[in-house]
Amino acid sequence: MDQLPRILVVDDEERIRRLVRMYLERSGFAVDEAEDGQTALDKALHEPYAVIILDLMLPELDGRDVCAQIRQHQDTPIIILTAAGDEMNRIHGFELGADDYVVKPFSPRELIMRVKALLKRAGEVEFNRTDLQQVLTFPGLSVHIDARRVEVGDREVNLTPKEFDLLVYMAQRPDKVFNREELLRDVWNYQFYGDQRTVDTHIKRLREKLGQASEEVSRYIVTVWGVGYKFEVTS
Repeated sequence: MDQLPRILVVDDEERIRRLVRMYLERSGFAVDEAEDGQTALDKALHEPYAVIILDLMLPELDGRDVCAQIRQHQDTPIIILTAAGDEMNRIHGFELGADDYVVKPFSPRELIMRVKALLKRAGEVEFNRTDLQQVLTFPGLSVHIDARRVEVGDREVNLTPKEFDLLVYMAQRPDKVFNREELLRDVWNYQFYGDQRTVDTHIKRLREKLGQASEEVSRYIVTVWGVGYKFEVTS
């Protein structure tokens, strides 16, 4: 059995797949490839990948559809890799459930750094602190950090790895106001770059998922206008 973290690289351009594979393998990852959307979806739903790097413009099945269908079944971290870098395309990608967005032409080293950041956050939610609780309990909400499970009332809420990390990071520090730069730095591990709309989109999705189980719990995620966000329990 392959012990290396397995990455699925989906792109219809062979030179892109070859370049990304080379850098991933040099960094200690095992790599699978798919050149069209249907093959990518079949692989993603039947193989345990650590991260999926997904182009949007694909034959057979559009990358947006691939992303949306993967999200219906699993929470594997997804990095969208595409030439469609305008703001609306980025926002739409996040709304579909992507965890990150890299625009072509791209730096392979930056892409590897983002893969590693996603894997780090998916595997550990310590945020360089040793005194944090492993189960966070609030009225109507329980967050089991080690199990990476969120329960609202008697319902389990399925979050993507980044949505989970964002909730944990804020819930471990109730009432503290975080600006978007802080969240990008500490949750996404981006120190010098990163689209701040990434934060807004993930907050929106997090609220929506919590709200499907409890409107009251969804209101724990508070917007502080002109600054950022905080986790606040008012009841």
